[in-house]
Amino acid sequence: MSITAIIVNFNAGDTLRQCVIALLNSTQHARVCVVDNASTDDSTQNLQSLYGNRQGVEFVLNATNLGFATAVNAMARHCKSDYLLILNPDCILEIGALEQLLKALEGEPQAVLAGPAIHDENGLIQRATVRRFPAPGRSLMTATGLWRLGRWFPALHGIEVDVSTLGEEPSACDAVSGACMLIKRQALEAVGFLDEGYFMHCEDLDLMYRFADKGWHCLYVPRAIASHQQGLSSRSRPQWVHFQKHRGMARFFKKFQAPAASLPFKMLVYTGIWLRFVVLWPTTILKS
Repeated sequence: MSITAIIVNFNAGDTLRQCVIALLNSTQHARVCVVDNASTDDSTQNLQSLYGNRQGVEFVLNATNLGFATAVNAMARHCKSDYLLILNPDCILEIGALEQLLKALEGEPQAVLAGPAIHDENGLIQRATVRRFPAPGRSLMTATGLWRLGRWFPALHGIEVDVSTLGEEPSACDAVSGACMLIKRQALEAVGFLDEGYFMHCEDLDLMYRFADKGWHCLYVPRAIASHQQGLSSRSRPQWVHFQKHRGMARFFKKFQAPAASLPFKMLVYTGIWLRFVVLWPTTILKS
């Protein structure tokens, strides 16, 4: 089975190099393609000076920032591998992680996407490693913190799933972290690739939702481990990224859930999304 790893880079610094080295040291071979969205920190150029002539490593330098989904799709349509690994440049796979992801997908015909256990810099599992689809009620539970009571009161479940309840074997789930996704190429083609209407954020949930609509599911693979320096590429532009996150939330709701909702409920959800945007805006200024 052939795999192409697609890494979309924007100012990821030296972490990009670490990400690629981890792939090259993997027990499972993958062709590596780094797509640079007009970075200004020379991270891709520095990597290209090391691996530009290495077989199986390819570089695409975009003159402008095309957005995450557009950059992924351009390469995904170009290559013909059986599997595509969509990997953030700040996500570093442990040596056997890719092999574990592939093994899980090959053993489950209805699974079309697999994600690893994503650890933060302190070794803790990140909250977004396994997720439920963001219905408005679940989003409210997550925003208020009531999701923490979901273990005892299922009605209070939020978007995030407590992975400590899932065991060590691959588990079917709604969604995994978009930082690392191994995807069956035929399934990606069947749903029309990523939605390029998202510039960044929520395009991963959109894709997984469309997979579910086809009767397929995702897999969380706890024996596959990755570390993720979340938000590394966003640190140079926190206000813009904050806007794109909320724009993505609004697009996801409009696309999948708003058509069946009443007008007052639609207005309530949109108000909630953009009120959250305004309330959290000062935190992005502190990050600048």
